[in-house]
Amino acid sequence: MSQVEVDGSGPTGGASFSTAARAAVEALLTPVDADLARRYPGDSGTRQPVHTVYVPADAFAADTVREWGRQALAAFDTHAGTPAELARALGVPDDELLADVHARVRAKLEREPVEDLRVDFEDGYGPRPDAEEDAAAVRAAELVAAAVAEGSAPPYVGIRIKCMEAPVRARGIRTLELFLATLLAGGGLPDGLVLTLPKVTYAEQVTALVRLLEDFERRAGLAAGRIGFEIQIETTQAILGPDGRATVARMIEAAEGRATGLHYGTFDYSAACGVGAAYQSMDHPAADHAKAVMQVAAAGTGVRLSDGSTNVIPTGPTEQVHAAWKLHHDLVRRSLARAYYQGWDMHPAHLPTRYVAVYSFYREGLAAAAARLTAYVAKAGGDVMDEPATARALSGYLLRGLDCGAVDLAEVTALTGLDRERLNALAGR
Repeated sequence: MSQVEVDGSGPTGGASFSTAARAAVEALLTPVDADLARRYPGDSGTRQPVHTVYVPADAFAADTVREWGRQALAAFDTHAGTPAELARALGVPDDELLADVHARVRAKLEREPVEDLRVDFEDGYGPRPDAEEDAAAVRAAELVAAAVAEGSAPPYVGIRIKCMEAPVRARGIRTLELFLATLLAGGGLPDGLVLTLPKVTYAEQVTALVRLLEDFERRAGLAAGRIGFEIQIETTQAILGPDGRATVARMIEAAEGRATGLHYGTFDYSAACGVGAAYQSMDHPAADHAKAVMQVAAAGTGVRLSDGSTNVIPTGPTEQVHAAWKLHHDLVRRSLARAYYQGWDMHPAHLPTRYVAVYSFYREGLAAAAARLTAYVAKAGGDVMDEPATARALSGYLLRGLDCGAVDLAEVTALTGLDRERLNALAGR
């Protein structure tokens, strides 16, 4: 028998907690336990895309993904046809790791150039006559349904509607209704369906979308909660409310479990803060503050973060392309180091440096992460004594590398002795 009695009566020969005190603790904390489980369920365990590509609704076509891949490959081959040329462009070492990344990125651009596609009915599309936008919404849904049916759709695809502000609210709701109804009639909602709600200023706008989706699901005979959405953070009111509270946390709560992501809008948010156009960037201090608030608000909720984009396009002569690529590459690496594992890409020529930055990030840290995780599992300690939370982070790092194709399961298993199921378990998925 240990010092503490098995029956809970307390330390032998000493004072103890009463049964009434223990019962009072349970009564006090049981609702807290339930609230924690509801508000902070942890990561969903599904794949997170490394980027989102926005395409205006009037430019979206059946071959959009293939065309983005073709243009990305053409830019890559023209301006970084060899690892040495890629190294010169980015100012990184021309070594075996880069050669491996170069080959993997080229294969990725051929196999899966776009991981997440958003057909844009908001800023990228603008105001149109109602009949024109009605037709575009139906057409977008028909093209998405056809791509899903033939297996050519990206893993994630959907639309960005107009916001819930009064001047465009009815138009955004109508577009969403037509898009969802056409998808449903054309074979059902795809597993990777993603909706984006932009320019959110009040949590009630999030609640409004929840009520619309509840109604649609009920009328369509869909499971409750089937349709989720991302909240785009591009207004100052989404970060700090008039009462001084972090509004973004209220928006996550208002989504009632439907929020899948928070997407930072670089240029709208920067402009709202008064940042001059020449200084609007993902690495501006105003951007860092907003994303830090988003990160803390989303932590543990299962809502994922996406950084924004750069509007410097890699086109023109090689020198100009290389300068734009270096900027994009360095911004993506900066985001990854800050745990923003997703971002926006605005042009096909951004895809090469998106994947170079992402693949290098995961491949550079593969051996060290695998060694630390192996030591944790074996309780060997190694050079760093890791906590369970760090083991979750290490597993998550390896899983994200696997999901995007930066690393292979065979090499991860060879380094760690762990299969995908065990990695998922360690990551808390």
